[in-house]
Amino acid sequence: MSHYAVIAPPLYSHFSALQALACTLLARGHQITFIHQSDARNLLSDTRIGFHVVGRDSHPPGSLARTLRRLASPSGLLIHRVINDLASTTEMLCCALPEAIAQLEVEGLIVDQMEAAGGLVAEALGLPFVSVACALPVNREPGLPLPVMPFNYATDERARRLYDMSSRVHDWLMRRQGAVIAQHARRFGLPPRQALHECLSPLAQISQTLPLFDFPRHQLPACYHAPGPLRVPALSSPQPMPWPGGSATPRVYASLGTLQGHRFALFRTFARACRRAGASLVVAHCGGLTPQQEEALRREGAAWVTDFVDQPAILAQAQVVITHGGLNTVMDAITHRVPILCVPIAFDQPGVAARVVYSGIGRRISRFASSKLVADHLHALLTDDRYQRQLAAAQQQLRHAGGVEKAADIVERALGTQQPVLAETQL
Repeated sequence: MSHYAVIAPPLYSHFSALQALACTLLARGHQITFIHQSDARNLLSDTRIGFHVVGRDSHPPGSLARTLRRLASPSGLLIHRVINDLASTTEMLCCALPEAIAQLEVEGLIVDQMEAAGGLVAEALGLPFVSVACALPVNREPGLPLPVMPFNYATDERARRLYDMSSRVHDWLMRRQGAVIAQHARRFGLPPRQALHECLSPLAQISQTLPLFDFPRHQLPACYHAPGPLRVPALSSPQPMPWPGGSATPRVYASLGTLQGHRFALFRTFARACRRAGASLVVAHCGGLTPQQEEALRREGAAWVTDFVDQPAILAQAQVVITHGGLNTVMDAITHRVPILCVPIAFDQPGVAARVVYSGIGRRISRFASSKLVADHLHALLTDDRYQRQLAAAQQQLRHAGGVEKAADIVERALGTQQPVLAETQL
């Protein structure tokens, strides 16, 4: 069978989704190798997947931890360091990937939309590649805000001006990364480009975002597919586990993902809100809290505080999920019809939160909100059956989207035939 390489930003949520796709392709007989800096190897849990180290000089062991610390608090002047980190990674991959791909004898690439280097190098080498949107898709079209923007959907002229102005501000802030993309496009002899959305595959684009969850789109490419969340099938329908807080209801699950799990004050607000609402709270902090902070949350009323939890299994029992707006958690919540309270912090989380509200499957609140206000939102999510109705519709679409098996079909067709796979094609 074929040997495919995966190129993605070194973030757990992205590697997790792409690992599920890689495992599905492995089961079909393909060879899969992730290519990145050495620290990124720890983001993979399946030892059958290959890993090839690049960037030993510019991105030595230990450097990813510093990058992730900056990503966890991307505010003020630090945002420029974050953008420089992103640009530096793209620079390293653009320089290192051609030799690595030749050495590995790779026949096609699976490229995360958030890493432009994969698309640039694939085009330069004449290799077929597929783009995957593990986060909100970066595909642009007039009349829509960028996925990193917090704006609600509107069609009036004022909204269109706001979307356009914010896009220009975003591109100015990202000019360092844009310059790297433009430089290597020139070096590779490719048409000019300077943004992520200009580095996507003409063969197939795969998104975890369901159409019912996204804002209305009218200009997606014909090769765009939305098979839904990329999950290992055995984990997508877990056996319900007993609620760690006993049989008490209502049941609330809170997680801020791997980068934001250190935010003790925010978890404390959730615990106090749940105590006000008479809810049983389970907290998964992904290793971000100390034992002393865990105990403090228990004193505030949290039923169970832990580092990691079987998220699908716990969501099968939860009645509300509080999340920073990570797309993986939101898609898992849709899978289990759990209303969502979004508390966005950074990156595409404000955009995810805006879509949670637009699609009617949850609410959005500021991370500076009081415990009383959080409790009020929890009460609304628990008592208003409109959220359950909208979740039922989204869940139905998700069940028919195809998931990781359909995504694997698309990858095989696109990389095997090197022809565009149209969304209408029966795979």
